[in-house]
Amino acid sequence: MKSLVVGALQLPTLGMNATRLEFYLKNAKARGARLLLFGEYVLNHFFKELEKMPVSMVGEQSEMHIRLLKKFASDYDMVFVAPVVRLKSGSLIKSIVKITGGSVRYYDQKLLMPYSHWNEKSFFSNSSSSALEPMIFTVDGIKVAVMAGYELHFDKMWESIGSKKVDLVLLPTASTFSSHNRWRDLIRCRAFLHGCYILRANRVGEYYDDHVKWRFYGDSMLINPEGEVEMMLEDRESMLIESVERSVVSEHRRAWRFEREIAEFEAPGEK
Repeated sequence: MKSLVVGALQLPTLGMNATRLEFYLKNAKARGARLLLFGEYVLNHFFKELEKMPVSMVGEQSEMHIRLLKKFASDYDMVFVAPVVRLKSGSLIKSIVKITGGSVRYYDQKLLMPYSHWNEKSFFSNSSSSALEPMIFTVDGIKVAVMAGYELHFDKMWESIGSKKVDLVLLPTASTFSSHNRWRDLIRCRAFLHGCYILRANRVGEYYDDHVKWRFYGDSMLINPEGEVEMMLEDRESMLIESVERSVVSEHRRAWRFEREIAEFEAPGEK
């Protein structure tokens, strides 16, 4: 049966430190990793810092990291998935980039946070006209979907996970404050109901804003289709490497029959 070794890099903002990044890549390669996921605001500074930075500087930072990751993807024969803020026609777009040695593909986030203390919706220039579907691709026979952390909350984003038989959902986040338990419960529930693995990469580090400390607490994790934690990191810079097994996904879907029951309900009499 098909399997895929995946990793989550739990980091603060990287800056331009290629040596630090390569340390993790060498370790991941030695452990057989084929796909590595970065958390939100790791290639770029945190959102509240971006609000104070020149647009051109943000775009330059992103371009340099993408060039570096493309080189590393070729050198280490890996697939990288990372949130990135890119400059397009003079405006900033919040995206997720999939990088291989030979290609760069972008997924522009569909749903962005609209809250007064964290208003990405008004800051970024993402289009609201595209379909609410994640980016989907295949690595070594394993079907992978990618969506932004905030998009986890919306049922519409999950409709294609079962119908397109996605095995693994990648979830980069920048979760902070005291949201540990809520995120753990949400991710475990989504994995169980949709019969897939979920790999979450959450950033670490701190940001101070008007005497308020934003603490990004890690908790990067791999959850299996039974909603069980395969592996979870703590609250410091580190890396998770685990294996995703297609047989586990198939067995869960055979046992619980969620997609089949819905299909039969929508088309009565058809088997």
